[in-house]
Amino acid sequence: MTLTELFNYQKFSTCNNKTIFFKTRSALILDLRNQIREKIGKFIMIVNFDKLCEELEKQELEAPNGVASPTTYAQLLAIYLYQNDLCNAKFLWKRIPQNISSSNPEIAAIWAVGRKLWKKDLPRVFQTLAAYHWEEPVATIMRALEENVRERVFNLIGKSYSSISIDTVVSTTWLSKEAVLQMCRDRKWELNEDGITVNPAPPVQPAPLHTSSEDQLFKLTDFVSFLEN
Repeated sequence: MTLTELFNYQKFSTCNNKTIFFKTRSALILDLRNQIREKIGKFIMIVNFDKLCEELEKQELEAPNGVASPTTYAQLLAIYLYQNDLCNAKFLWKRIPQNISSSNPEIAAIWAVGRKLWKKDLPRVFQTLAAYHWEEPVATIMRALEENVRERVFNLIGKSYSSISIDTVVSTTWLSKEAVLQMCRDRKWELNEDGITVNPAPPVQPAPLHTSSEDQLFKLTDFVSFLEN
């Protein structure tokens, strides 16, 4: 534990000659605040992409002669991939006029990612994403897609392995070793003393369907207020 981390913990007791540390109240409040910010950010992103998807679908339907602009096709195709709606993505790719798809490398690059997703070749998804220099407004969607796919990879590892080498996680997720170690700590995965392997934990089960994102945010906010008062 680093010196910076020690400021966020207090020594509680010893058990079997091991010192036990617990997070201080201020550190707990800070963690909860960060969780709230993260949930708000993800909630806003999902809502914005859903609205943008509806607008783009409308633009395609109302386009003169049934042919939309390359920007419309590119964004809509990227959003379908972000939503993991691979069927709609494939149908869209097939109905994009060939002269548009062939003269717009970004659209072809988006679907190259889609083909990897269709084959469930998740590690190759990261390689394909990194192979192209995305331009706005598509770049924002592709970054969100990359985060989604990486989250899925970590969840699959958590479900499938009781022990896995850190190097394997690095090669699978296309993250640096330092970033992988931080992600493992965030997920409470046990880092083994050999420094080579990690013991994944199954992902936390999602909240019941009747519990909305807004309800979760309100509960976290109320809990932070309770701790501060």
